[in-house]
Amino acid sequence: MSKTFHILTYGCQMNEHDSEKICGMLNSIGYKEIDNNNADLVILNTCLIRENAAQKVFGKLGELKGLKRNNPNMLISVCGCMMQKDDVREKTLKQCPFVDIIFGTNNIHELPELIKKAQTEKLKAVHIIENTVEIHEEMPKVRKYKHKALINITYGCNNFCTYCVVPYTRGREKSREPEDILAEIKDLASNGCKEVTLLGQNVNSYGNTLSRDYSFADLLYDINKIDGIEFIRFMTSHPKDLSDDLIKAIKECDKICNHVHLPVQSGSTKVLNEMNRRYTKEHYLGLVEKIRREIPDAAITTDIIIGFPGETEEDFLETVDLVKKVKYESAFTFLYSIREGTKAATMENQIPDDIKHDRFNRLLEELYPIVLDKNKECIGKTYRILIDGVSKNSDDYLTGRSEHFRLVHFKGDKSLIGKIVNVKIDSAKTFFLEGTIQK
Repeated sequence: MSKTFHILTYGCQMNEHDSEKICGMLNSIGYKEIDNNNADLVILNTCLIRENAAQKVFGKLGELKGLKRNNPNMLISVCGCMMQKDDVREKTLKQCPFVDIIFGTNNIHELPELIKKAQTEKLKAVHIIENTVEIHEEMPKVRKYKHKALINITYGCNNFCTYCVVPYTRGREKSREPEDILAEIKDLASNGCKEVTLLGQNVNSYGNTLSRDYSFADLLYDINKIDGIEFIRFMTSHPKDLSDDLIKAIKECDKICNHVHLPVQSGSTKVLNEMNRRYTKEHYLGLVEKIRREIPDAAITTDIIIGFPGETEEDFLETVDLVKKVKYESAFTFLYSIREGTKAATMENQIPDDIKHDRFNRLLEELYPIVLDKNKECIGKTYRILIDGVSKNSDDYLTGRSEHFRLVHFKGDKSLIGKIVNVKIDSAKTFFLEGTIQK
């Protein structure tokens, strides 16, 4: 009988795509995926960016402990970003001795051997690769969707923002060869994929490790030529590397969605300097002005961290001022949390939680009306929507995203999932739009 596995994924789209690779590796050695914890192998693919993600992992391990007690042959594995950190990995081994397999972000390809070691040799299989220049193109993948796909174009990061663990958990930046990326996308398109999302901690620096002069803009132009692909998305763009050539590519390529996710993190130049972001508030506003001038229909979204060490009330008000000036279509907002091993973790003037929460709430009071007003501007307009699935709000509604990355709900038959339809927007809420499919 085939053995079964269940995978739980925490964190970002990078982790989601890693899980697709893990599923592919397991399928290749005869494992079948099931949707519950009563599997022969349970894998937790972890994230270390936010504190609550790590807490969820240890909570889930507590649940699995009982299952393992009742089924000693069950294998439990923890992988991903958390396991790349020595202290977190040691904590896991100490607090959860029932975990059988531990691996990291750089050695997913070793999973079959680690399973063999845990099964046949009855040994705890732990292997981490701290950093590597190798990219394993041969790994199989099990895609979550047929109509859209996540595509890594870079791995790792060289920016060392003082609050972020990514350079320590995913290593230094390295770019995939464009031929490998284009071949992967062509294969996806030939099998019915209509949308690709290009992934990188900083997609704007794509090409820096290649042996020839080939930029992110060059890659976008080449992907835009691939038949069958209808929508091209990407994230994340670092403001310090946003080039005129990239803005031109978005403007000229008809398949690239008019959406730029441009994380600002703070509106205070002083705080940005402490974060090692390497741009100023004024430079960022200049980029926004340039994008809106060259691509008037572009939607700009962002990430904002509230309560970074040393953030004063004046610094916070600089962030509020920036939000009012940019008028974001949406924003991911976070309370700063200490990540051990980062420079910011040792900084003085850590902000008390009550002040963080107060500023966070005040920011949302300014942000949400702006987002709602932006959404109301969509009423009466019609957008091409690639239908992702059934809405979480109601089984009677389908859902998808506009080219501006706005979530859109509308009535329709489930047979339309994976197809592109025209949807006229009838009403707007802060977090989504509602519309009607046009015949």
